[in-house]
Amino acid sequence: MFDKEHEKNYHQVIIIKEKAVRTLLDLDGEIIVLEADYWVKFSAQAVPANAHRPHGVNYALTFHAPDGARLIGYDNAHPVKLGRKKIGYDHRHRGARTYAYQWVDAEQLLIDFWADVEAFLNKELKQ
Repeated sequence: MFDKEHEKNYHQVIIIKEKAVRTLLDLDGEIIVLEADYWVKFSAQAVPANAHRPHGVNYALTFHAPDGARLIGYDNAHPVKLGRKKIGYDHRHRGARTYAYQWVDAEQLLIDFWADVEAFLNKELKQ
């Protein structure tokens, strides 16, 4: 199916993706205090892959105000609805609003989460 070079590249990509999942799973239970007493909390567990979590990870990444209010969250704890139609479990929260999130892989999830946190802090702390 693959020539030797393509097979080598394929295996390298798989190893990188597996490391990103391990990194996410290793963050389970971690709370990190950021500047101005904002903080983030990670929850991530390996679960059997299924229709709701085909990537095999149950996760919740949350960013909180100093008073504990959740400001940003990425999780797959419940289905997201668009009108009356369920559109999947992966989603993100921004304040009281919920948006579908397109899972790519664990690495992209962490990149997207930290980018939202950084954008929020840059805007909030500059005021």
